[in-house]
Amino acid sequence: MSSNKKLKIVLPGGAGLVGQNLVAQLKAAGYSNIVVLDKHRANLQVLKSVQPDITVAYADLAVSGDWVEHFKGSDAVVMLQAQIGGVNYEEFVRNNLRSTQLILDQIRLNHIPQLVHISSSVVNSAADDFYTQTKKQQEQIVLESGIECPILRPTLMFGWFDRKHLGWLSRFMKRMPVFPIPGNGKFMRQPLYAGDFCKVIISCIENRIEPRAYNITGHERIDYIDIIYAIKKATQAKAMVLKIPYSLFYSLLWIWSLIDKNPPFTTQQLAALSAKDEFELINWTGIFNVSYTPFINAIDETFNHPQYSKVVLEF
Repeated sequence: MSSNKKLKIVLPGGAGLVGQNLVAQLKAAGYSNIVVLDKHRANLQVLKSVQPDITVAYADLAVSGDWVEHFKGSDAVVMLQAQIGGVNYEEFVRNNLRSTQLILDQIRLNHIPQLVHISSSVVNSAADDFYTQTKKQQEQIVLESGIECPILRPTLMFGWFDRKHLGWLSRFMKRMPVFPIPGNGKFMRQPLYAGDFCKVIISCIENRIEPRAYNITGHERIDYIDIIYAIKKATQAKAMVLKIPYSLFYSLLWIWSLIDKNPPFTTQQLAALSAKDEFELINWTGIFNVSYTPFINAIDETFNHPQYSKVVLEF
């Protein structure tokens, strides 16, 4: 077990949901030499305002540039960068594949002793969308790199700073009088609290974790519609939850994508939602010596934390 709180930890793609949560938890654990590299300027600024004493730098990780200098003297890298949503396949290639190859090159060049790769449960999914395709390829690139590391495959995540998943749903619910649900809403999910996932990442940094893939799955099976009702209760939103036919919901998303070049929810993601995936639940609390937060408690922490629940990232 490492007790060196002076480790230099580099977080490529660290201005998103997991990165913002991870920085907060690393700081709480006593780490201070943290470097976040990301190309989302607005969210970098949010991170800097919340955590002013860490190093943040703009970096397009799909193109070699000055950002490579930050890898010099590093002790650990947590590879977080990912294109999650969108309708342009090339963006997924750039941000999930090209960036990964360049980061792995820097890890080899600088002989960085530790890598934690953040993959996704979608590598075991029945879905077939741009995100799933490129995350599978990304994991294969890491495996073929010769750099041994723990590979973490989280399920759908939520928590502080969530701009895309439950966070976006909560904001939509607050703005609109009606919240539409596709079909009957009985799409089983296994949501994972980002706070718990960050404990797993920190355990990988501090302990000798066997270098293999780990499915980090939310402990509770919850239908999508019940997640929505839990958000509605926690946020005290007034919107009426309304079930509409799946085909109509799909059509509305398709029309939305014609208007919005970066839609928050796409037809591909709707197909993934209804894919009826059920992911393996391993004893990750025991393997990584961490606890998990019950879903209802995690939802309350997400939306009612006195400091972090008020911070909203740009989509």
